[in-house]
Formats: sequence, C-alpha cells, structure tokens
Amino acid sequence: MTTTDSRPTLRFEDPVSQALYGATYDAALENLLGINTVPFGEIYARSGLMNPAVGMVRAGGGYEQPWTRDATINSWNATSLLAPALAANTLWAVVEKDAEGNLRVQQDSQQWDQVVWTVGAWHHYLVTGDRDFLQSAYDVVTNTLALREQATVFGPDARYGLFTGPSFFNDGVSGFPAPTAEGVESRGSESTSYPDVVSGMYLSTNALYYAAYTRAAEMAAELGRPSDGHRSKAAAIKQAINEHFWNPRAGSYNYEVAADGTPGVYQEGTGLAFALIFGIADDAQASALISNAQRMPWGMPDTYPHWDRYSVAEPGRHNAIVWPLVQGLWAKGLAEHGDVDGFATETRLLAELVRNSGGFWEIYDGNTGAVEGGYQGAAGVLKRRWDSEPDQTWSATAYIDMMHTGLFGMRFDDRGLTFTPSLPAGWGDVTLSGLRYRDAGLTVTLRGTGTVIRGFELDGSPQSGVPASFQGDHTIEITLGG
Repeated sequence: MTTTDSRPTLRFEDPVSQALYGATYDAALENLLGINTVPFGEIYARSGLMNPAVGMVRAGGGYEQPWTRDATINSWNATSLLAPALAANTLWAVVEKDAEGNLRVQQDSQQWDQVVWTVGAWHHYLVTGDRDFLQSAYDVVTNTLALREQATVFGPDARYGLFTGPSFFNDGVSGFPAPTAEGVESRGSESTSYPDVVSGMYLSTNALYYAAYTRAAEMAAELGRPSDGHRSKAAAIKQAINEHFWNPRAGSYNYEVAADGTPGVYQEGTGLAFALIFGIADDAQASALISNAQRMPWGMPDTYPHWDRYSVAEPGRHNAIVWPLVQGLWAKGLAEHGDVDGFATETRLLAELVRNSGGFWEIYDGNTGAVEGGYQGAAGVLKRRWDSEPDQTWSATAYIDMMHTGLFGMRFDDRGLTFTPSLPAGWGDVTLSGLRYRDAGLTVTLRGTGTVIRGFELDGSPQSGVPASFQGDHTIEITLGG
C-alpha cells in the first residue's frame, strides 16, 4: 500500500504553545496518516476509480468503513492537502455506479446529507488541480443531486423550497427535540425511524444543499459544461434558508422547520458553522449569530439546549454534548469571519480535551470534558448509555484544519494558495515546514499577533500568495499586527 503522504512540522517558539498545540498537531497527523489509513478494500471499489495500490481513510477506531460524510469531512479538513492520492481513493470509496453505469454517491440508508460529498470533491480539485478527478466528480455530483431532487423522502418540500430529512451527521434520534408525540425513543436509535424527523427540515442539511449547488456551478464553469441551473437553485435555497430559519429575535438561525412550518427555536452547531463557512449569513447576521451562540464549558455543542428527556447527568448522544467535528467546523467559521478570540478558545479546548483524554475521541461531555458517548434509545431500550469511540478520524482532522484553515488561514482557489491568518495573542510565533502544495514545498512562518497582515514575503520578496504553478521549495514570512 502506498499513501505518498506529507507530514509537515509545526513548531511554536513559545514552549507552552508547542507542548499543547504543536504536540496535538503531531498526534493528529499520526491519527490520520498512521492509525486510520488502511489498505485498499475491494468491497469499496464500486466506482471503478479507486487505485488498488493506494489505501483509504476509515472513519475511526470503532468504524472500519469510510462513510460518505466522514470521507468528505476528512478530505476537506486535511487529507486532500496532506495526501492527495489517499484523499481521492477515500472519496471514490463512497461512490458507486447505478445499473446503467452512471456514477453517484453511494445510496445507503443515510442519504439525506450525501451532497456533502460535493463540497469535499470541489475542495480536492482546488487543492490538487486534478482535472481528471474533476471530470468524474462532476458526473457524480449532477447524478446525485438529480436523485435527491426526485426523492419522495429526504427530498425537496415545494411549500418551503427546503430539503427534508435529518440534520447533517445526526443519524441518531437523540439529535432531535421531539421524535414522537410521546417524546420517547420507542423506535430505536435511527433518526429515520421517526416520521416527524424525516418530514422535518433542518439548517445544516439545507446549508449543504446550498453549498452543493454552488460548488456544482463552479465545477461546470471550470469544465466548460452546462450549469443545469445550479446557480439559480443555490440562490433559491439560500433565500429559503434566510426566510424560514433566520430568527431576528434570537439574532441567529433556528435549528428546524417542522413539516407544518412550525419553527424549532433551538441551536445546531454545524448549521451555524455552515451558515458562516458557505456565506449564507450576511455580515450583520454573521456577527449576530457569533455573539449569540450558546457554547458549553468545553466547546460548541452539537444541538442545544438539553431536550426534555436528557440532562446534565444524562446528556443526549447528539444533543448538548461536544463532538470535535462540530468544534472544528465552528472554529473554521469563526476564523473566516475574523473572530480570533473565539477561534482561539475553541482550538484550545479541543487541544486540552485531547491532552486530558490521551487521544482523539468521538464525543466529550460538554460540562466536564470527560470522554462521554451520551445517551440514546436502542432496539428494545428507551434510553441507554453509548460508547465514545477512540481514534475518531474527523476529530483529528478537525484539529488539523484548525491549524491550516484557522491559524494559518489557508485559502485555495483555481489560481493558487493565499493566507488570512488568525494568530491569537500569547501563542507566539509559529512555523509550518515541509508543507506540500501541488508541486511546491512550503515553509510558512507567522510573526506577531492578530489577523492584519503587515508584511508578506515569498522567498524574500513582497507577494500576496503562492501561484498554483509554483514548483520547488519556497519560504513564506507573514508579519501580523492588530
């Protein structure tokens, strides 16, 4: 098995920062590129596009398969940059062909959020410039979007212009405030077992559809292919999100819209993060939702507050509890909107969770920081305690992305790589060396503090970024102030 991965070195001049942030980065690289990189599996070679000589990234210590959302998030967060061939194989591992040979994202029991693959695929192209990948990826995207538009469940509701189905990664019923009229989890753990969840509309899932249509339009433009109305569909769903989810009284987005239009005035961490990352929130909305977001002592929770059937003593598995996945997406959104203090807090909390627990666990108690799998119904049981799985890959790649997208502010487009760093006060100067970007090797140093770039030098000359065509080794010095 070959992975051809690249492991950069992150070094802080301040020894306290190095002991916390630098050591956690090293552990995250080992989690992704060591522990959770596994050999090619024939069972996943349904697309005909996987390379048998290259491995793939599994979901984690307790999960051997590369689920669609895990494969996408891990590629988006880190793998496409650090190990492009590994990322491509992982993305293709969740793609299949239909009876006519058309490529599509795998049609498993969790189809509602499968369009997240589009986000990872477009990012992979921007990082690598691989046009062969993009050609096939666009076919996957258009076929998958067409399937979701035609669906009778997990499909569009014409009354609201929104897509139905559970929220992003909340495949467990504990992620929803009232799964049945009785308010108990009598049908087991799967969220799709509950008609009111399936018929509801949720912030994160609809944000992903907006992003998917937007990325599909960008793919089409890059390839010179017909856009199939992707941009107009993206605009329509963005408008519907702001019409039906934005809550001016709360200064934030609601979590859900029930089938009858009733708003669910709750908070969803990934939904708010996506609203920031994908530009669904305008500047005023972004500032408001950041200010009004409810956080727990150990980070941004999945959903909030505790549903009636859960509590501080028995937190729901997908409720008021901390998933590093959510922390990472929230930190990405904060950094992209210039909230360096919020970014610093979420990053510090995740690093401390990892240090205190000895690894990248799946879920943590939001109040105590202890490893905690949370409570949720199961077959024949109304509520039981679940495990928090070890070596969770997207917990590790969440932290890697905090360093790459947050701290160093890496931004990729078809022209190259630019930087909008967020260096918190007290962290000290920091250098990332041995970073591979396409055909170039980069050493990037941040000096100062804050988000305002006072100086940017590439190999000693003033520049503004790294062209996609660059080859060989180069040194970047970025001076920050304010």
